[in-house]
Amino acid sequence: MKIIVDGFGGDNAPLAVLEGCAAAVKEYGVDLIVTGDESIIKKTAAEHQISLDKIEIVHAPDVISMHDDPVSLLKAKSESSMAVAFKLLKEGKGDAFVSGGSTGAIVVGANFIVKRLKGIKRAGLATVIPTINGCYLLMDAGANLDCKPETLQYFGIMGSIYMNKVLGVKNPRVGLINVGTEDTKGGELQKEAYALLQNSPINFTGNVEARAIPAGEVDVAVADGFTGNIVLKLTEGLGSMFSRKIKGMFTGAGKIAALMLMGKLKDFKKSMDYTEYGGAPLLGTALPVIKAHGSSNGYAFKNAIRQARDFVQGGVNDAIKDAIAELKEKETAQE
Repeated sequence: MKIIVDGFGGDNAPLAVLEGCAAAVKEYGVDLIVTGDESIIKKTAAEHQISLDKIEIVHAPDVISMHDDPVSLLKAKSESSMAVAFKLLKEGKGDAFVSGGSTGAIVVGANFIVKRLKGIKRAGLATVIPTINGCYLLMDAGANLDCKPETLQYFGIMGSIYMNKVLGVKNPRVGLINVGTEDTKGGELQKEAYALLQNSPINFTGNVEARAIPAGEVDVAVADGFTGNIVLKLTEGLGSMFSRKIKGMFTGAGKIAALMLMGKLKDFKKSMDYTEYGGAPLLGTALPVIKAHGSSNGYAFKNAIRQARDFVQGGVNDAIKDAIAELKEKETAQE
């Protein structure tokens, strides 16, 4: 398996990217292609004694930043590390793509260079978020601010397949984020999406209120990108607040208690650490695309590469195509 990595995507690139790549090669045995300025990549690797074994470098002289217009990826920034990586993926030079760069640019590249799976009109950003007893998949986390009911239906189907194939959740519970659990709640979008999800080949458990999601009541939480991004950012903010609160509790005289609870505190910190999950898959694209967190360190990039590997090995896209075909057949039979 060969995975393509954007060498200059992310706040800590290219060092963190190369550290993650070297670790992934050693731990997972994958072959990698890293795109970016070849001289800088080799210089960085040499200065930090990072092995480039099984890592092919494809030169890309430009970089698309967080401040650039995402659409510039197609023309003005067509020689950027991200654009070159997308072209390689499209040409079949690799099996999946990982980048910690601009989310907007990644969505543009996925939609206009790699394209979407047949029957999928919108690719959605799916983010794994910790719960009290595990994790859940939030989809969409911000790629599509305005959605149609059919889009949310497909998000539910794709999210269910990903949780099953990659994270090993049997018969994932899919919930629609709403202001109440009754099927009459929400606007027209939520009401129509509810009816469609109810007739989809998934374990749809109905509406779910935001407060019930961290308690682990669903494995997949479906929403339009506007709602999903608010849930994501609020969760990140609360996580940061809780971390600071807990840290404050164990200062001064609390240090003795901290020593006694050190193991449990480490387990808690690990369960809330986004670097453990690696990144967010853009579900619905013709080929696997993983968006790593912009501030990813080497460990996070390593896990994002693992996520890309698991996506391919799990046959996620084939399962999505089969599910969409099944849904279309059902709809045709009902006409």
